[in-house]
Amino acid sequence: FGYGGGVIGRYCDQPEMFPGVAHFHTVRLAQPSGKYYTTEYLRQIMDIWDLRGSGLTNMHGSTGDIVLLGTTTPQLEEIFHDLTHNLNTDLGGSGSNLRTPADCLGQSRCEFACYDTQDLCHTLTNDYQDELHRPAFPYKFKFKFDGCPNGCVASIARSDFSVIGTWKDDIRIDQDRVKAYVGGEFKPGGGSHAGRDWGAFDVVKEVVDRCPTGCMSYDGAKLSIDNSNCTRCMHCINTMPAALKIGKETGA
Repeated sequence: FGYGGGVIGRYCDQPEMFPGVAHFHTVRLAQPSGKYYTTEYLRQIMDIWDLRGSGLTNMHGSTGDIVLLGTTTPQLEEIFHDLTHNLNTDLGGSGSNLRTPADCLGQSRCEFACYDTQDLCHTLTNDYQDELHRPAFPYKFKFKFDGCPNGCVASIARSDFSVIGTWKDDIRIDQDRVKAYVGGEFKPGGGSHAGRDWGAFDVVKEVVDRCPTGCMSYDGAKLSIDNSNCTRCMHCINTMPAALKIGKETGA
């Protein structure tokens, strides 16, 4: 009655031999922007799925949705009713259709985010909700929103319409903190490689020489960046986040 896309019909081709999985439909739910949940909300989803499905889930599918794996045809309309009326949650996209838009955490958590990914993702999800329910496209189509060139939702690789945050002005450099990295006061990469002793941090080998366009230099006292040749690869910022910051004139 109500749902269109968002339910993927799965049937066993030998139901007489395997009656328990004669139907094993998949239901996709639209994830909230940034995939933020309360435990109360997740428990309510699980209560519905324990009652009307297999209890098997995938958090999250490659499209981004909450994926509920395995239910029968008579339960589909009941699940859709419970989700929309009790949890204010809609189905995600599937098939030859717009898929559920997905985004990174954006400005809610990340200092690198150059625009509000959650706002844009939420807005376009609502704008295109009819297309999510009533497949009208010749093939699947995906929006994904990366807040910066780090690409935490892999928008280029995994979508048709990728929006990526960037900046127009120069990378901000705190030269005193660059020296602190060189001197070992700060761990490179936020300490992400602190599991073994890699030796002293070498800013030339680990940052300057790894710049894909060779637009950086370090003279022993000062780090310089030719921003006109910067490709926003994020490597230097990821390696020295306390010393290097994205520019202030940000957008997408």
